[in-house]
Amino acid sequence: MILPIVAYGTPILRKVCDDITPGYPELKKLLDDMWETLYNSNGVGLAAPQINRPIRLFIIDTVQVVEDFNDEDKRKYPNEVPAKKVFINARKVEETGDTWAYNEGCLSIPKVREDISRASHVRIKYLDENFVEHEESFHGIAARVIQHEYDHIEGKLFIDYLTQLKKRLIKKKLDDISNGKVKTDYRMVFPK
Repeated sequence: MILPIVAYGTPILRKVCDDITPGYPELKKLLDDMWETLYNSNGVGLAAPQINRPIRLFIIDTVQVVEDFNDEDKRKYPNEVPAKKVFINARKVEETGDTWAYNEGCLSIPKVREDISRASHVRIKYLDENFVEHEESFHGIAARVIQHEYDHIEGKLFIDYLTQLKKRLIKKKLDDISNGKVKTDYRMVFPK
């Protein structure tokens, strides 16, 4: 089932999310719904708070991004390894490497894209969909998507990294999103 995406301004997007246990109700269905929602909205990552669940769960799929690299992307990211994964109860171990800017967007903040600087590598501890523990390092695009989605379960948004001037420049767009004055190809729910 395709779930609606929670829009900017909804309080759940600012909540530090809670861990879950293997007994979390209908987790397999929730994950299936999250994958379907992600693909329906043409995203590369989706965190539980974006579908109105305050839990430490997110998914990423960078396979299509990497497969669609043009020649310039292949030169820029020669060792890019695509990732399709579920992250439960994730904890960031470290961020390392040079920071690099990349034009990011967010399904909860449609039609707003900005260059955001993030570390090129991230090491993260997490449980997969079978609650098997992993500690892995990711780099490049996968690291960026993981850091973006991880921020969601910490109550943080990519626009938090912007300067005050940039925030003032996009304020009207953000207000319009919060007020439901935005058109998307996917269903959204707006703050009340």
